[in-house]
Amino acid sequence: MEGAEGNAGQPGPAERSHRSSVSSVGARAADVLVYLADDTVVPLAVENLSSISAHELHRAVREVLQLPDMALEAFALWLVSPLLDEPSLQFRRNVFFPKRRELQVHDEEVLRLLYEEAKGNVLTARYPCDLEDCEVLGGLVCRVQLGPYQPGQPAACTVREKLDSFLPAHLCKRGHGLFAAFRGRGAKTGPCEQGLLNAYRQVKEMAGGDSERETTLGSHYRAYLLKCHELPFYGCAFFHGEVDKPTQGFLHRGGRKPVTVAISLEGVHVIDNREKHVLLGLRFQELSWDHTSPEEEEPVLWLEFDGDSEGTPVNKLLRIYSKQAELMSVLIEYCIELSQAAEPALPQESASGPQEAPSPSSAPTQRPKLRRQGSVVCSRIQHLSTIDYVEDGSGIKRVKPKRTTSFFSRQLSSSHGSYTVVQPNDNSPEQG
Repeated sequence: MEGAEGNAGQPGPAERSHRSSVSSVGARAADVLVYLADDTVVPLAVENLSSISAHELHRAVREVLQLPDMALEAFALWLVSPLLDEPSLQFRRNVFFPKRRELQVHDEEVLRLLYEEAKGNVLTARYPCDLEDCEVLGGLVCRVQLGPYQPGQPAACTVREKLDSFLPAHLCKRGHGLFAAFRGRGAKTGPCEQGLLNAYRQVKEMAGGDSERETTLGSHYRAYLLKCHELPFYGCAFFHGEVDKPTQGFLHRGGRKPVTVAISLEGVHVIDNREKHVLLGLRFQELSWDHTSPEEEEPVLWLEFDGDSEGTPVNKLLRIYSKQAELMSVLIEYCIELSQAAEPALPQESASGPQEAPSPSSAPTQRPKLRRQGSVVCSRIQHLSTIDYVEDGSGIKRVKPKRTTSFFSRQLSSSHGSYTVVQPNDNSPEQG
């Protein structure tokens, strides 16, 4: 969660500057400002603000934007404030809105709002994407903002001047200062620019989507969202946190690194804020969790999962320091409850083999693209400092690779998950 946010009491994903959603207050009325994903504002004149419900505010926003009834399910109100002062109210995607339901959206304004939010998360690298995927998504943004690709038109100049409107900033490796001053309009395009232009050129023009209600522009919004559906953390809620760095060097220096914890209906991802890649990705079937909030100590979210040490299976324990540890724990628990409630209507899958989220958006022909070697969405457990442990009956000890029962009782039931236990080998020596 960026700063302190709430989805009508639940954690939320957006980051905003210090700005209040109450612009003026009178004796009985207040002008409430609700921010959309594209930073436009919906002003609402509200009587008796202190007694109005989130549902009534939500309905007022839908009426102003003339959104269909399904927007009640697709969007939620988020309270956002980095420092818990003067929170802003935002109309954002509901973290509990399944991707399979999103596929049924045909209203162009709903698609546009979902597109704008997803685009913002991609451009700010809150959704880490490989370069190839960023180019495809950027090509669709070019089509939406610049119109159809026209051979012979100076599209390259437009793309170069607004490159960070189409690609994440960390991929826009352009010169600055004196070097940039010598780069004129006729300069040769760089690799990222050329890849973006190629993707723009390849965007297919469609007369409309699979519904008569969907326009050509709506079909491009949909294409962008479908591509984002391939990302395992799409639609998640974001939280601030820190993890321990692996010790390095002669002095065994460690320290911490800032991370974003992304929680969705499908699982938990820990994202490196600086490197813009995933450190750890776990489906709920693959983890146990708990949180601790001891007095005078920093709250911690604990994630336990299967791993290996020098090729031998072990239990690994990751410690995430965050003031929002309890919020994350509650959200994980609720997401698991929702997935279990929906499970009878979904096909059962083997717990022993690779599993994907059971939704129409996860097409088998598309998923392998995200498994490319070195993909930013693949886990990098070697960049984490984890604890390998075993319970010997009297306490928890770090051990040389061997495994026993879970340290935590909070996990998806064994009939649904693939998280397994192995009895320890008595011949394996312990480590302090």
